[in-house]
Amino acid sequence: MREDRNAVHRVTACKAEEDYMLWLRFDDGLEGSVFLGNLLEIGAFQLWRDVREFEKVSVDPETATVTWEGGIRLDPDVLYHDVAARSGR
Repeated sequence: MREDRNAVHRVTACKAEEDYMLWLRFDDGLEGSVFLGNLLEIGAFQLWRDVREFEKVSVDPETATVTWEGGIRLDPDVLYHDVAARSGR
């Protein structure tokens, strides 16, 4: 089993869900959702107040990072640990 604290996690799939939830799948098979609505008041994330902008999420094929138009990128390791904590891993 690999040591998750030092691993670099790669997002393989993502999908915007209702109420600013983001579903993610990682390269080791872990999948689950995280809540991102708490970011709506911070800088560039205010763009997400229009939920259609939040729904434009994608995975950058080169970096395996979650990204949106306008340069918003989220650290896959932080997302991984959030999903793992919610799933009890």
